[in-house]
Amino acid sequence: MFEPSYYRRCQCKGPLTDKEGKPVLDADGNPKIGSIGTTCPKLGKGHGTWAFYFEGEPGEGGKRARVRRGGFAKLDDAKKKAKELYDAASVGTDVSSDEKCGDFFLRWIKAKKSLARTTRHGYEEHICNYLLPHLGHIKRRDLKVRHLDRMYDAIEKGNAERILHRLRVDQLQKDRDNAHRAWVKAAGKKEERRATRRAFLDANKALREGRRGLRKITSAATMHRINDTLSSALTWGIKREAAFAKNWAQLVELPPVTRPKPLVWTPERIEHWKRTGEKPGPVMVWTPELTGQFLDFAKDDWLYELWHSFIFLGPRRGEMAALPWTEVSTDALWLRISQQIVEVAYKLYGEAPKADSVRTLSLSLESGDHLVSFRAKQEQKRQEWGDAYVETGRVWTHENGEEIHPDWMSRRFKRLVELSGLPPVRLHDLRHLAATLSLLAGTDIKVVQEKLGHSSRQITSDTYTSVLPEMMRAEAESVMAVVPRDVPYEVRTPLEIPESAWQGDVAVLFAHGVRQSGDVWIVGAQVQPDADLLGVIELAGRSQDDAANASVKWIREQRAASALELVRVEDFNDRYPEDQRAYFSLTRFTIARAEAAGLAGWSLPTGLPTAAARSARRAPSHRRTAA
Repeated sequence: MFEPSYYRRCQCKGPLTDKEGKPVLDADGNPKIGSIGTTCPKLGKGHGTWAFYFEGEPGEGGKRARVRRGGFAKLDDAKKKAKELYDAASVGTDVSSDEKCGDFFLRWIKAKKSLARTTRHGYEEHICNYLLPHLGHIKRRDLKVRHLDRMYDAIEKGNAERILHRLRVDQLQKDRDNAHRAWVKAAGKKEERRATRRAFLDANKALREGRRGLRKITSAATMHRINDTLSSALTWGIKREAAFAKNWAQLVELPPVTRPKPLVWTPERIEHWKRTGEKPGPVMVWTPELTGQFLDFAKDDWLYELWHSFIFLGPRRGEMAALPWTEVSTDALWLRISQQIVEVAYKLYGEAPKADSVRTLSLSLESGDHLVSFRAKQEQKRQEWGDAYVETGRVWTHENGEEIHPDWMSRRFKRLVELSGLPPVRLHDLRHLAATLSLLAGTDIKVVQEKLGHSSRQITSDTYTSVLPEMMRAEAESVMAVVPRDVPYEVRTPLEIPESAWQGDVAVLFAHGVRQSGDVWIVGAQVQPDADLLGVIELAGRSQDDAANASVKWIREQRAASALELVRVEDFNDRYPEDQRAYFSLTRFTIARAEAAGLAGWSLPTGLPTAAARSARRAPSHRRTAA
């Protein structure tokens, strides 16, 4: 039953008395002086504060815990707090506990038995570096959202100091580099060289001292992860012990985090990078042409087959580091991702990936050939190293058989990119590249999701579908093909496609429009610039779009009349300079013969070579054997 007692008390000091009102004396017989609390004669309106207590539920041994609180300026405030504490105690909250938040966080992380190793490591870092220093001293029962706001304010203030520290270090680095260049230039000048050497040593010493205590900036993304850790702890406390009235972490407002959008290395961005050394964004993706240049450059590297697998399969580096030969079939052309290597403080641990990341990847014939080639190279090194060869059973190893550290993979790839002279991308960016190449090839995004091991197609769509310029252009052009416009035209010369224009069953035509006087446009079809005109139409139009739309209608009608198939329409009007767009138009059409060979009549293939024959066919080339 809720029957709190309310009373006034103050912090005045005076002679102490016992329950009978007699003075309490010390060892010398003098009256003891202390807080007289509720017996102060001045208690009343304007003096002292309100306090209350009530009896809680019986605890161990049947003894009831008395809940006390004080320091309220008004009686109504004391009553409101008493009701709040009683309601919390009624649902199981230990309102009389004096446990500090720091002790609670440590107790929580110890109780979490099912956390993945990397997740636990991240939680522990957040607790040690942020939660304990800022919140550890606060009693658990007193924690409120204002305490969290103060923590994040302190982090942002620390960031400002770290930024200034980093700027000072950058300047010291420039001073040291300038001093070193001056020392080198003074070669042969004894006195000047001695002075410049001393200046360099002083600048180098200043740089070493300036770097002391240099710490990373706590980004907005890191603050969100810290808040996620705190939210997980508070949720656990609420569900298990009703330790908090609310999940205060959910009420915190943090700086927004924008996931960096992958950008493609276009010629303009490459030129800027060569000129300034600056990357346009943190996440960059090569074009297919740049990808081919890297593979050509790295073909003699020991791990060439690994880089090829990263580019076309899109695995995580920990998954590749853990891949065993028992999970690979070069005959059936598949490999199964069921293990991963995780790194915590540069130490390696093997553990199972998340359920959505366990998957089987289909291999192309080329990828299967590369795995056969790498196994042959491993066998050659096994014979060369003899007893010193390390048997790990892993697919990807060093030349002596030792397993590869995931971080070593990243550093080796970075070095190869630097040596190739190509614009920089990270090893993890190859996952973006693999997804983009798959989408460019027309693969459904659901298939790409399963290939990358994501839990939902939304993650794949939001994170890994950086769009190559070719894909962007095809998407824009397809709109014109899907929504044709009815632009009247007159045929001047009927369209006839010669046999020489066909490459197999596919032909590519260009419809080039030129504005004559007024609104009159002439559009001619060609297979290439300066080639003979295959057909000509005339139309009345006000813009190059009218000419392009008339071209689409013309080719569509020609397709229907000649039993052809329109495969693709590409609008190149934006290739013209701004001042020429009113006079020229250019559209490219890819068409196919309708009688081209299709799938009709095909059944399950028969007469294929045996598995042994296929393995022999995929034997390593002379180049790879030599490697």
